Amino acid sequence: MNRKIVPVFFALDERFLKYGIVSLYSMRENAKRDDVLYKIHFLHSDVLPESQAKVKTLERDGFEISFEDVSDYLKSIEHKFPLRDYYSKTTYYRLFIADMHPEFDKAIYIDSDTIIQGDVADLFDIDIADYVLGACHEQAMVQVDEYGTYVEKCLGLDRNLYFNAGLLLINCVAFRERNVLDRFINILQVYDCVVTQDEDYLNLLCKDHTLFIDQRWNTEVFGTLSYPIEEAKVIHYIMFNKPWHYESCPFADIFYSYAKKTWVYESILEDLHSYTDEQRERDKKGYENLLNLAIKETNKDDTYLNVIRKRQAADRIAILQKIRAYEKEGIFDKDVEDDPPAPVLMPDDIDYLNHTIRERIKTKMAFRMAHKLVDRLVKDKQLIIKDIKGLENFKNMQEGALVTCNHFNAFDSFAIQLAYEAADQPRRKFYRVIREGNYTNFPGFYGFLMRNCNTLPLSSNLETMKKFQEAAVKLLKDGHFVLVYPEQSMWWNYRKPKPLKRGAYVFACKANVPVLPCFITMKDSEYIDEAGFPIQEYTIHIEKPIYPNAELGYRDRIEDLKQRNFEVWKEVYEREYQTELSYITVPQLD
Repeated sequence: MNRKIVPVFFALDERFLKYGIVSLYSMRENAKRDDVLYKIHFLHSDVLPESQAKVKTLERDGFEISFEDVSDYLKSIEHKFPLRDYYSKTTYYRLFIADMHPEFDKAIYIDSDTIIQGDVADLFDIDIADYVLGACHEQAMVQVDEYGTYVEKCLGLDRNLYFNAGLLLINCVAFRERNVLDRFINILQVYDCVVTQDEDYLNLLCKDHTLFIDQRWNTEVFGTLSYPIEEAKVIHYIMFNKPWHYESCPFADIFYSYAKKTWVYESILEDLHSYTDEQRERDKKGYENLLNLAIKETNKDDTYLNVIRKRQAADRIAILQKIRAYEKEGIFDKDVEDDPPAPVLMPDDIDYLNHTIRERIKTKMAFRMAHKLVDRLVKDKQLIIKDIKGLENFKNMQEGALVTCNHFNAFDSFAIQLAYEAADQPRRKFYRVIREGNYTNFPGFYGFLMRNCNTLPLSSNLETMKKFQEAAVKLLKDGHFVLVYPEQSMWWNYRKPKPLKRGAYVFACKANVPVLPCFITMKDSEYIDEAGFPIQEYTIHIEKPIYPNAELGYRDRIEDLKQRNFEVWKEVYEREYQTELSYITVPQLD
């Protein structure tokens, strides 16, 4: 039987494993569908081999269990952020699922302090194609005013649209496309969420992109309940409401009805009987402290909402000031945003022409993933293309061409990609030249795209650059399109054409192909980004191809192509912006 795979993830340590075993057992007992292969993954860093072997005895036909040590994965990303103690807690492992498992389009995450009365395959069937997550409302925020006020005033979130992260239906494709893990790491460096930590971060990252599902899938043992407990698909013993600490815990009888069928039952009873009044008093104090912390955070001047707005606006303003300074100094070929040091791309690290079947398969997969990303950017108004002018110039190309474009945004190559697709040139592929760091620095989803979407990375290694040049010339001769940024720098939302460098035009002359000059102009849209700046709407101008002048010598031919390309861009700029092109200072042309 060809069964549908339902991946379910837990995150725990050796100490908490016993409670996860009870949750797992309840899941297995209520997993009834024969058309499903339930694949259970325990993410951990310290579960003992003998413990793992014991848990795997719960496997049966259609129900597989595996343990995944995340230690190596944590080491692979530790250069990106400081692994403080609470960052590496098991509660954060759920953030790694999509990147660790690129083979999954969707997955389920469940906290270990749960009893699962429903069939998780039914949860998996919920359509979240248009969302990053499916989750249930967090009752603490809804039922306790202090918590609700905290999320609204401190985080800028609606208390009625805040979810509990103990049960998540994850759209892994969207999670990777929206770069949630890297954005989480960035937030860690900006603001320390101390009330619910990972839950706060996830709510911030997935705001407006969460489908709220039936509350029965995450019935929290907290406050009032609006339906019989028998209807609960998942019972979640949140905060200090643990049946292994309190005999009076609501619905403890349901927990123990499953626990007593496992080998950890006696150990859990021992936990219950040995839990002291002093520890219970500490729990009570802990709840009071958490509530007071929420109140304290709410009353701070430097709430997340204020910090992130100031930080983002300040960063953008600093970039604009740097652009002005560079223009004044006549420095046009240097990026205004600093990139981290990049590993050197060596000749054996890359197959520029995708000779192997494996590389071709990865390319096809990457393009499918990239297109979903672009479609989402367009849908979310993060990429707005108002018009494509001169598309006939792209459509009428009968040979390969060096495509040039101004560079002002990480998404501008997507705009040219869409123009290429609109030109309907199926026999000619579209390649793009990228920087070395873009190829070697990015992990996860974006790294996969950078390395496999017909990208041609530059390199600081001379032998690799020879490979790059040979590949670029061959692709052009074979009739394909190669996108380059001859300005050799990216300046955020800079509207003027910058002076061009000659390197790109060497390829056109060596391959004896035309330059197809594209220039993107922009206008403020009605949409505002997170830093308070208008998102730009783009018009792509595709001008007539410029052919190498065979009557000129080789070096003069290169210079002529470069100069004519710049004149075309200058004409588009002055026509569309109705102003003469001028710089604060006269640039030094190479």
